[in-house]
Amino acid sequence: MTHWFRSYWDEEDTWFHFEVDADGWVTRQVELRGPLAEPVAAASLAEWETAHAAGTPDDYESVFGATTCVPVQEWEGHEPHALTLEEFETVWRAARAACRGRARRRSASGT
Repeated sequence: MTHWFRSYWDEEDTWFHFEVDADGWVTRQVELRGPLAEPVAAASLAEWETAHAAGTPDDYESVFGATTCVPVQEWEGHEPHALTLEEFETVWRAARAACRGRARRRSASGT
């Protein structure tokens, strides 16, 4: 069963929002950093796998970041706060839009 939660890491002043499958693997991940909760990642494991198969994982990661590579059962020191699907989707859509916008601005400026 899929579930959603968020967790705060104070070392990076970052809220991580996760969608996790029944086996504990992160399928989607959002990272919001700093006091303004700036979206810095909104990655999908399925999309990354597609990009990897196409030989373009770096392009994908430069726009959306990546999901964590270990199941949540192996994490230490996090305090998960449950989210509903609707709460996760709201954060997901906003973060994806921000990541796409940032990529368009970089492309337009040539960097």
